[in-house]
Amino acid sequence: MTKEKGRRENHIFTFYLIPFILFISTGLLVIFTNFHSSAALSIKIQKKHPLPPTLTRWVDTTNSGDYFDQVKLTQVGYLIWSRFPVSIYIEKPKNINTQQAENWVNTVSQAAKEWNSYLPLQVIEKEELADIVIYRKSPPLSGNPPRARSAETRYELYTRNNNLYHRFKILLSPSQVGEYLFAATRHEMGHALGIWGHSQLETDVMYFSQVRKPPLVSPRDVNTLKRVYEQETKLGIQ
Repeated sequence: MTKEKGRRENHIFTFYLIPFILFISTGLLVIFTNFHSSAALSIKIQKKHPLPPTLTRWVDTTNSGDYFDQVKLTQVGYLIWSRFPVSIYIEKPKNINTQQAENWVNTVSQAAKEWNSYLPLQVIEKEELADIVIYRKSPPLSGNPPRARSAETRYELYTRNNNLYHRFKILLSPSQVGEYLFAATRHEMGHALGIWGHSQLETDVMYFSQVRKPPLVSPRDVNTLKRVYEQETKLGIQ
């Protein structure tokens, strides 16, 4: 562990927890968990970052609209990345055989990269350097009685050189396999890239529940992502 990483982890673990939970109709549960620190929230400046070229070029020829009104505004503004490519680390599972583990990593990597057409992404080999970390792990049970969840997405805030940044962690349940693993990864990546909310249409990746035939990233998903990146945030270099 480097000294820089140690300082970062110590800072992160001083955060207090504010949960925001969304229930979905299938009996599964998707949870957003966010951490805030008083030091991070003391940063007052908000700004708009330049749109990445991928979103600048995006034009919806179908006029499908968006669901931007469903995206939650956080205490630091919108969850916008300003440094690209956004780096992703996918942990290779250790509790299944080697071939299964490789297949899982390949599936998750392929699904995550489907967003690459809209925001530049890069899978890297070092967890400590990643913006988004993905694990094959069951999210904690929640509720009374306890209920299983298919996935959990959370973010942490940290400061470096007087600038505020965020980092995401995604847990994908081992119960997610095949096309449902693709769907869960696409969906959670949408949250991690800035869509901190859910669509009400099942034809969108960010629909609030799993569906029998999972969709690909839709024009409405991309329209919503673009609107998010047109907003102000405290995140990134000010």
